[in-house]
Order: sequence, then C-alpha cells, then structure tokens
Amino acid sequence: MKLWKVLGLAGLAGVTATGVVIARDQRSRAQLTPDEVRARLHERLESAESAGSADPSD
Repeated sequence: MKLWKVLGLAGLAGVTATGVVIARDQRSRAQLTPDEVRARLHERLESAESAGSADPSD
C-alpha cells in the first residue's frame, strides 16, 4: 500500500513540474509583440527556403 502512495506522489510531482514548465514557456511567449512574432516567422521562413534550395537531391 505504501508503494502506491509513493507512486501517486511522484506522479503528482511530475504533473506539477510539467505545469510549471508550460506556464514559464507561455509567459515568455506572451511578452512578444506581434511585430516580433512576425519577424521571427519571416526569419524561419527564409532559413527554411534556403535550406530547401541547398538540398542536392533535387
């Protein structure tokens, strides 16, 4: 019976830690302005296009 209590507490600690990580990530994303998000998306698009054109298998 004691094993189930330990496993339950370990599971609860894991869920709590996951929630903290998600909340921290969401908070950092919420601080971006729309212009910053747009600029990052354009940078990612340009890097993806340049990586795709450098593919020698075409």
